[in-house]
Amino acid sequence: MNNHPSKMDHRQSLFVTILIVLLTLMVSNSSMAVGDSALTGGWEPITNVTDPTVLDIGKFAVDEHNKQHKESLKFTKVVSGKSQVVAGRNYNLTITATDGGVENNYVAIVWDKPWENFRQLLSFKGPI
Repeated sequence: MNNHPSKMDHRQSLFVTILIVLLTLMVSNSSMAVGDSALTGGWEPITNVTDPTVLDIGKFAVDEHNKQHKESLKFTKVVSGKSQVVAGRNYNLTITATDGGVENNYVAIVWDKPWENFRQLLSFKGPI
């Protein structure tokens, strides 16, 4: 029998603390090895603005803006953009749209969580 239970409890506690620190370091290092694009918070450029998902998000931004502000902009294209990993992904897109035949650029930020079928327009500014 162990005559010193408090000594054993201290060793177990120390072991658990060391294990937690080591696991935390391992997870942190493996996330860094994947590259910054896998880390939450950093904006990464979108290299293919004609990707169907990017175009769909651009169209969504214009449609939502039209609904919210009772306007009739017509989506033309995505000029440029960047994305950010969050609980899902934020898209910051520069979009070209026409308003009564006049073409202008707008900046839209959309939050997308495709696995939940969730998409929200966070910001729409312009013409810029």
